[in-house]
Amino acid sequence: MLMGQYEGQPVIPVDVVARDHFGLDRRVFLRKVDDGSIALPVMRMEESQKSAKGVHVHDLAEYIDRRRADARREFEQLHH
Repeated sequence: MLMGQYEGQPVIPVDVVARDHFGLDRRVFLRKVDDGSIALPVMRMEESQKSAKGVHVHDLAEYIDRRRADARREFEQLHH
């Protein structure tokens, strides 16, 4: 589903992930990744510090699945 949303791109630009999935701008998103409050691998396309950054679609899907599992557990605890 994510591959379709991003036209088959395996790596989604960090700006797009920040906006589409977290409602954050790039700077705030990267700060949260760096401090560990968003546990999502961000990759550089090249070794350079100025290289474009992105998130692999598989890593984003796993992150979403983990968040869903957490929400399901919380829901089950509250409603059973």
